[in-house]
Order: sequence, then structure tokens, then C-alpha cells
Amino acid sequence: MTETVALRARAGRDRRPIWEEPPTRIGQGFKAAFLALLVLSVLFPLWVILVTSLSSRETLAEAGGIVVIPRGIDTSAYETIFAGGAVTRALWISTLVTVIGSALALTVTVLAAYGLSQPRSVGYRWLLIYFLVPFLVYPPLVPKYLVVTGLGLKDTIWALILPPAISVFNLVVVRGFFQAIPQELMDSARVDGASHFRTLAQIVLPLSRAVIAVVGLFYAVSYWNVWFDALLFIDRNDMYPIQRVLQSYLLAGQAPHTSGGSTGVSMPPTEAIKMAVVVLTVAPIVAVYPFIQRHFIKGVLIGAVKG
Repeated sequence: MTETVALRARAGRDRRPIWEEPPTRIGQGFKAAFLALLVLSVLFPLWVILVTSLSSRETLAEAGGIVVIPRGIDTSAYETIFAGGAVTRALWISTLVTVIGSALALTVTVLAAYGLSQPRSVGYRWLLIYFLVPFLVYPPLVPKYLVVTGLGLKDTIWALILPPAISVFNLVVVRGFFQAIPQELMDSARVDGASHFRTLAQIVLPLSRAVIAVVGLFYAVSYWNVWFDALLFIDRNDMYPIQRVLQSYLLAGQAPHTSGGSTGVSMPPTEAIKMAVVVLTVAPIVAVYPFIQRHFIKGVLIGAVKG
């Protein structure tokens, strides 16, 4: 019995087109080495950033500013940036923008995609063209600025939430996924007297968890990484998101404002502070990504096959 199962498993692994040659050991070794180098090229910079942010002034001086091998742990950089409150406030603003923006964008995208996926919707072709035109021809920056400022959204979190509230790419992906759902399911629900909202909530959405998870992550990453809109529409320091604070630390060279009368002598190295802010900026997305990764292939590919 065990041998039969092993043979079937081996046959499943060896199932390949007749024109494809079986893999050689040299080829498999080359692929393994290439993948190992690729993973190392991604993890090594993250490791350097984390180790540098936890290094002392003496360690940074000996290493020349970038630390690869840790020599003790010094959390003074994190204590300094949290003491002033700017980073904490920026993390709260970014979290608020990400949560509210992702929920709003996902709701609008799902509703629009469901309406555009129904061939019997009134004017759905014209509405689809209306959505695709800005996707092909990106609107200029000046009208966007005038609209946001004219609506009184400047220096508010809504200036970071409403302008990117819907992505046409995500809309097309979700619409293609909805179109792949058998129409007979929705027709049977309509015959039973279900409304469109009930059909969407009880039939379409449970079958679309993969694409909803992927699109939701796309929106979350987009809102978390918002920087250019903050540069345009946010002038108040207390309304800066974390990416705007990161830009001021890395590019503008500003030092964190601390409370309690900290002096320049007790301040940790600038490199450690910069790397600590980078860690705080990247950590939330890195922590969420593994939970959504398994939905990527199914969600994106199925949604992109039929459009």
C-alpha cells in the first residue's frame, strides 16, 4: 500500500509535457543557488537595517556607519524617536488612514465591480469606459490639487483617503473574478427573491475571499506607503503619516524632537535613528504579508484571466 502511494505521488510530480525534458541535477542545483541568492539579496538589506538600528555609537564608528555583524543591542534609537512623540503620532495617523482607507476603497471597489460584472446593468459599458479612461490617461496633478483644496480637505486625513479611494486596476481584477462566478448561481438567487445586495453578500463575497484579500492588501500597502499626497496636502507636522516622517529624517536630515531636555551628547547616532524609523515603517506590512500570501496566486490570476 505504501509503495503504491509513493508511486502515485512520484507520477504526479513527474507529470510534465512530452516536449519538456526531465530536470538534471546541474539545472536543479543552478535553480537552487539562484533562488538562494535571490532570497539573500532581499533579506540581507533588511538584516543590515535592523542590526544598524540596534547598534551603539561605538559599534557604528568601528563599522563605518553600516553594521552587518551585531555587537550587543542598544535600543536608544527607538527610545529617542518614541520619546518625542512624532513617530508615535505618525504611526497612529498612518494606521488610521490605512484602516479607514482600505475599508472604504474595498467597499467601493466591490460594489462597482459587482455592478460592472452584471451584463444587464443599466449603462454598464459606458460606466466601464468611464473608469478605464483615467486608467489609460492619468489625470493631471493641478486639477487634483485644486479639487482637494476646493473641498476643504487640505491638512486632514481625508486628503490622503479620498483621492486614491478606488484603483481601476483593482476594479478590473475584481470584476474579472466576479465574472468567473457561474451566472446560474446568481440567477437562482434572483428567482428565490434575493436582492442584489443579498446576492453579493451571501453568494459572491464568500466565493471571492481570495481576490478580496489580495485587493485589500494592495489597498493597505498603498495607503500605508502614502507619501506624495502627504507632501502635497499636509502642511501640519502633527498630521504627517509615517512615510512623511521617514522622508524628513532620511532626506531632509531632521532630528527627532525629544521631550525631557535631551541634549545632543546623549542623542544616539543619526544612522541608528534613520534605520529605526525604516524598521518601524516596514515592520507592519512585513508582519501582515505572510497571512495574505497564500491568496496571491489564486486571487490575481483568476481575476485577471477573464476581463
